[in-house]
Amino acid sequence: MPFSSEVALAVALENGMSAYLALFFASFGNILAIIFNYFLGYFLYEYSKKRLNSSKIGKKSLSFGHKYGYFLLPFTWLPIVGDPLTIVAGVIRLNFFWFIVLAGVLRIARYYFIVTLVA
Repeated sequence: MPFSSEVALAVALENGMSAYLALFFASFGNILAIIFNYFLGYFLYEYSKKRLNSSKIGKKSLSFGHKYGYFLLPFTWLPIVGDPLTIVAGVIRLNFFWFIVLAGVLRIARYYFIVTLVA
């Protein structure tokens, strides 16, 4: 169920949760969510590939994703566009290890920034 994890993190901190514990749970939960999104995209690959290859713009989009997909990962921490990008990472089948390293570290950094602002 979609919910602002930033708000949940801030509320947890305001209610006395340890900053380290709040950072851990927010990061862990969000990393689980991006793993779910990645595999959602991964399993939609065949359907997406057929649909995308059926149009000129779709072929260009798929080619662009394969060529520049890793360069899009730094934007996965952004609200609104970040989650769809994690699904796209699965559709274009970026290396899962590098996906987790890049996207996961950025998510942890985002929550660390929030914790330092609120705490």
